[in-house]
Amino acid sequence: MQTFQILTDSACDLTQEQLDRLQIQRVNLEVNIPGSDQHLVGDGDEEMKAFYARLRNQENVTTNAVNVGQMRDAMEAILAAGDDLLYIGFDSALSSTYQNGVIAAGELREKYPQRRIETVDTLCASLGFGLLVTLTAEKRLEGWDLEQTKGFAEENAPKMCHWFTVNDLFFLKRGGRVSSATAVVGTLLNIKPILHCDAVGHLTPAGKARGRKAALQTLVDKMKQGAIDPASQHVMICHGDCMDDAQWLKQQLLEQVGVKKVTIGYIGPVIASHAGPDTISVFYLGNNR
Repeated sequence: MQTFQILTDSACDLTQEQLDRLQIQRVNLEVNIPGSDQHLVGDGDEEMKAFYARLRNQENVTTNAVNVGQMRDAMEAILAAGDDLLYIGFDSALSSTYQNGVIAAGELREKYPQRRIETVDTLCASLGFGLLVTLTAEKRLEGWDLEQTKGFAEENAPKMCHWFTVNDLFFLKRGGRVSSATAVVGTLLNIKPILHCDAVGHLTPAGKARGRKAALQTLVDKMKQGAIDPASQHVMICHGDCMDDAQWLKQQLLEQVGVKKVTIGYIGPVIASHAGPDTISVFYLGNNR
């Protein structure tokens, strides 16, 4: 059987340790910090804490998609080694990274006609994206071939539910997700928006709660209402440097929903630059998004 490798990108928010365990390669989006030529990936806790300190200081961190050349280089390294390739990419509604991967794949199919190059647009972000990549890579490690593995990713991407809340409306206002008036009133009244990633990959407001604990409980309730067989599920929580809230949410998912396994991780620099500190999210497979 022809071997194949999985390539993903850093918006999946999986750590290098997780990627190594799953035998996945990664190409990195750029996160640009004022006054620095460093492009963060965010693999270590200390690096992430320092990054969130910059966000709390409202430094104007910016992000760049993986360009076609960078994507082509990452893909070609795999193809030149003699392997086929499955690229599982970041939500095309939020970044041009996936489309640049499609362009690079098209160019490389001409150069390597003997190799198979497949791409999947997950329409997922952060550890929703990371959870889909994890579940898919586990199938590859079980011996599934390229066609089966790609099919699994495509089948489950529309079921990957993303529910999250933010604590500071400044970042949503800066990104145009809420108006200035909404941000001011929401802050004064301690209103916390509930958002999700919809069926076409857009971040969409889906409600609001009064206070942080009520917002976190809403995330639990959303999973109660829509999860597929939670007792068999691996669920992921990601947090914007608010581990205590993440641990509270994990405990509620174990007790109230009865999930099988919960993994907690940081929201990486790409997503955090737009969502801000203290954002918290839960990701699971549901009947629909």
